[in-house]
Amino acid sequence: MTASDDPSTAFRFCPGCGGLLEVRAIRDAPRQVCRACGRVVYRHPAVGVAVVVRRGETLLFGRRARGPYRGAWCLPCGYVEWGEEVRAAAARECREETGLIVTVGAVLAVHSNFHDPERLTVGIWLAGEVVGGELAPGDDLDRVGFFPLAAPPEPLAFPTDRRVLAELQAGALDRIPDSTVG
Repeated sequence: MTASDDPSTAFRFCPGCGGLLEVRAIRDAPRQVCRACGRVVYRHPAVGVAVVVRRGETLLFGRRARGPYRGAWCLPCGYVEWGEEVRAAAARECREETGLIVTVGAVLAVHSNFHDPERLTVGIWLAGEVVGGELAPGDDLDRVGFFPLAAPPEPLAFPTDRRVLAELQAGALDRIPDSTVG
């Protein structure tokens, strides 16, 4: 069992009443339960979104500017905020990170991300088509650019991006509109 599997390492206090949490077996699994009010506290993965922008046989990538993935490349991505629709989140993240305004279309892939055991996520990769803006790094990125699908920039930050690229190489590329960036 890793730290991310062990509910005793997740939280200390109940988000409802502030009481201390303890681990109990609930439906044959260890769960955190509030000693005071009995609330079961579940640990859920966050939802992330990534936008796949195509220009011919190339895709848009950005290089991470900071954090544990500094210097590694990824498809433009980020978290869905509370109350935000996933396509709106994807468009917002793409604009914040690349300066490009995109319309977000088809879901290309959905995968669980286990590369960071302390921050599990479910990622949704969506097709994006450029409708405005100017390509420039922003937010979490220090470089942006288009790279061939067959030769993405290295190193890639996230293993699931590599998985999505393999799926695109296997035939899903035609599901992404071809954007022209001026």
